[in-house]
Amino acid sequence: MTNNQRPATIGILGCGLMGAGIAQVSAAAGYKTIVREVDQGFLEKGLGRIRKFLDDGVAKGKVTSEARETTLGNLSGTTDVAAMKECALIVEAIIENVDEKRRTYAALEPVISERTIIVSNTSSLCITELAASTKRPDRFAGLHFFNPVPLMKLVEVIRALTTTDDTYQRVFAFASSLGKEPITAPDRPGFIVNRLLVPYLLDAIRAYENGLGTLEDIDKGMKLGCGYPMGPFTLLDFVGLDTTYFIANIMFDEFREPAYAPPPLLKRMVLAGRLGRKSGQGFYKYA
Repeated sequence: MTNNQRPATIGILGCGLMGAGIAQVSAAAGYKTIVREVDQGFLEKGLGRIRKFLDDGVAKGKVTSEARETTLGNLSGTTDVAAMKECALIVEAIIENVDEKRRTYAALEPVISERTIIVSNTSSLCITELAASTKRPDRFAGLHFFNPVPLMKLVEVIRALTTTDDTYQRVFAFASSLGKEPITAPDRPGFIVNRLLVPYLLDAIRAYENGLGTLEDIDKGMKLGCGYPMGPFTLLDFVGLDTTYFIANIMFDEFREPAYAPPPLLKRMVLAGRLGRKSGQGFYKYA
């Protein structure tokens, strides 16, 4: 995605938690990066999140002042989709809603080059379906980052049925150029990681409902007994119970297997607004 003269321009659609993280690693890798939000307030909040992450990194000695300034210098924000016209690759990281994504692609395509590649950061939606809603299904792929993006090394690269070899190779190379470790995942709900992770998390909820143990003991058991960095309920609160519920429903609709069916407790916690860390309460309470 680069040449010997100057880095290509990368576009990021959405400056939420994931979009801001992707924009940060793109700018840090030397790409001129333009992040677009629909609202100035959301944009400023997202850019502020990036600045805080970098400032905290400098304070902790994990980021140099020079690296922070270079990253911020490569980064710009906009609410105008027309600002994406020079982008060689655009990462869509908006809400997990097919209709919203389709509307975004429809607004984007008239202003960008025919050669521009679009990738979606979706964690669960069908890449082939998203690609088919565009005028460039051959230049469309999935690029699934993990939260927090600046720290997590893994990226899943997903090919639609229509994705060309050239597009796939360019997207894979782009992920590598960010300092990530890309893997190729199938275009099936959950891809690789969530396909394996979500049933485990759902089963932990069912086990808790059936009295297997306390939240703390189940979490401690999986951490110390299996070497996991965090137990299932701590992880659920970190990921977001609404996000897990959303992915589980998509997987269950696709496969109709009981392992993917959201437990009643998960549904009720989402309805009650207990979404995890981001809402202040999930399985645990947060100050």
